[in-house]
Amino acid sequence: MATTTDEDDAFDAIVDAPFDSALSERYLVYALSTITARSLPDLRDGLKPVHRRLLWAMRALKLDPANAFKKSSRVVGDVIGKYHPHGDAAVYDAMVRLAQDFSLRYPLVEGQGNFGNIDGDNAAAYRYTEARLTRTAMQLMDGLDEGTVDFIPTYNNEEEEPEIFPGLFPNLLANGATGIAVGMATSIPSHNVAEIIDATLELIGNQHVEHARLMELFHGPDFATGGVIVDSPAAISHAYETGRGAFRVRGRFHAAEAKEEADRDAGIERLGGGQYQLVISEIPYMVQKGKLIEQIAQLIADRKLPILEDVRDESDEQIRIVLVPKSRNIDPELLKESLYKLTDLESRFSLNLNVLDATRTPMVMGLKELLGNWITSQIDILQRRTQHRLERIAARLELVEGYIIAFLNLDRVIEIIRTEDEPKAVMMAEFNLTDRQAEAILNMRLRSLRKLEEMELRQEHADLLAERDELEKLLGSPDRQRTRLTRDLRALRKEYAEDTVLGRRRTTIAEAAPTVEFTMDAMIEKEPVTVILSAKGWIRAARGHVPLDQEWKFKDGDGPAFALHCQTTDKLLIAADNGRFYTLGADKLPGARGFGEPIRTMVDIEADAGIVAALAYKPKGKLLLAATNGKGFAAEMDELLAETRKGRQVVNVKDKVKLSVVRPIAEEDDHIAVVGENRKLIVFHLQEVPVMGRGQGVQLQRYRDGGMSDAVTFKLEDGLSWTMGGETGRTRTEKDIRMWKVARGAAGRLPPTGFPRDNKF
Repeated sequence: MATTTDEDDAFDAIVDAPFDSALSERYLVYALSTITARSLPDLRDGLKPVHRRLLWAMRALKLDPANAFKKSSRVVGDVIGKYHPHGDAAVYDAMVRLAQDFSLRYPLVEGQGNFGNIDGDNAAAYRYTEARLTRTAMQLMDGLDEGTVDFIPTYNNEEEEPEIFPGLFPNLLANGATGIAVGMATSIPSHNVAEIIDATLELIGNQHVEHARLMELFHGPDFATGGVIVDSPAAISHAYETGRGAFRVRGRFHAAEAKEEADRDAGIERLGGGQYQLVISEIPYMVQKGKLIEQIAQLIADRKLPILEDVRDESDEQIRIVLVPKSRNIDPELLKESLYKLTDLESRFSLNLNVLDATRTPMVMGLKELLGNWITSQIDILQRRTQHRLERIAARLELVEGYIIAFLNLDRVIEIIRTEDEPKAVMMAEFNLTDRQAEAILNMRLRSLRKLEEMELRQEHADLLAERDELEKLLGSPDRQRTRLTRDLRALRKEYAEDTVLGRRRTTIAEAAPTVEFTMDAMIEKEPVTVILSAKGWIRAARGHVPLDQEWKFKDGDGPAFALHCQTTDKLLIAADNGRFYTLGADKLPGARGFGEPIRTMVDIEADAGIVAALAYKPKGKLLLAATNGKGFAAEMDELLAETRKGRQVVNVKDKVKLSVVRPIAEEDDHIAVVGENRKLIVFHLQEVPVMGRGQGVQLQRYRDGGMSDAVTFKLEDGLSWTMGGETGRTRTEKDIRMWKVARGAAGRLPPTGFPRDNKF
């Protein structure tokens, strides 16, 4: 018979199975473990296992608020040694978070030493810090010794730990939770305890209460760091009804030192000379102050926030971030809106009410369902506490009744004890005592035999019977249980009322008012400038509105072409004779000390194209565009803005045809005049000219030879005007132009006497 080797045993243990099924089975086990034992909180106490084990270990070390602190390393050691076989860093990080008042709305651990700060700095190592439980944590664990919850073995079966905590403190909603499991996640913000209790009491009183009524009492998140939630009440209500949603959280601007109440609420501190500065007093939850300030400083350095001069951190225990605007003329609301858009001063916090129910099943619940399940769990805890107390009363009554029998027959009891070899059996037989009663009598001290003790026993017996009667009524009546829960919740609410330091609401819920329209262009400081564009395409901008006929210096062989007044906030439209339009920001033009810079370094104008117009963009403005072949159309300025250096093709031209006329159309203009190189003039109604975004347009005037010279729009009753020649610069107006008023596309006739010889209006 062949012997079996170790190698044979190893190979016999190999299971031949498809890889995908083996992998899926093992991954499913891992996924379930992550979901139920690591990442999702239990709705009953709102804790994950690591937090529950931390608090349980601290309770075992008697670290209650009345006792002294102990080293955090002692706590961490007990947790990982007895209850939570994971890394010490993970356990300590969890403990640190429970102690941070900027992370937890109602801290469960009181820390002594460096437990980190809102700037993002880490806590000191656990050998340097000390900790103990807070009163809130004690309330969460209240009832652990009263049979309220099941105890389960620890990972090595050497100790026991509670399955959940039975306390009445509504920790799940009060402190919130975040976690990522496998295929699911949870994200629950913190809330105000008083509001949670109010909504719970409403649901206890009326199980069919509408969700809208609950939201009248339960207003929404209340973050540890305060801030402002700017979503509409309808959006917030819908999020809690479905269990999913998101909130926009903004920092708060508040200047405590401001004299005017309006300035104080807006965060504006007035300085001398009309200057001001903004003060941020609260930042969004989970945003690190240091990183937020770095963000703002980087925007200033990169010139992405040109309306902001400086940012300073003047925080002590209270947050105080000071923002200095570039000038006093900058709208504070625009600066705020800019920061909301470009930094984490506005952040989003998602709501995903995904929790483990009483059967350890993960599910997303709405607010009403969540509170309903929590009420059910608290009723169950109340019933178990009552049953446990009844069992304790029964055990005590048994002993008290035995003591009373002993007092009634004291002389005989003493005689039995003195004379009998086995007094216990004799007493049990003679007085009909139980084993526990007889044992208790034998263990009585002589000092207990005084008369006063007998009276106290009889009173205790009566009190226990009365308490038992009340507890049995409570256990048998759901209405009494709801009444008891209501009474206990109201007592708890007093500790977290709105007028207490811990209970005061920190986060304001206010729908954002219509804000200043935010664009990067809106952040440019508005200043008047005069733009000069030379014949050879050199452009510059002089500060202020200087006379347009002022003499400017140009390079040799160059001269003036276009000059216009505008603001640094304006966009310039540059039209080339190939029908292409380009856009330039007036704030980006070089100064007028030199000759400027070639415009072709800013936009990609073709080398053989000439510039025919330069004008400031006006929202909803219109331009008349016409080419040398007499075709043209009206275009809206909004359609002419180009996003890139390559510009936008607007007028389609072919062969030797070029764009030659680019003129603004005034709102009151109702007619158009066109003159050709043949000195023929026509006038027709402006409605005959279509408004187009791109194309060749329609025939404005017909020619046998030559092409169009000029075109202009005007108001008919004001007459047609043109500039006279010579140095006078006078303008002549011809009001009677009936002779030239014809249909679009006509040839026209010679203009009035005195019309310029260059055929230009």
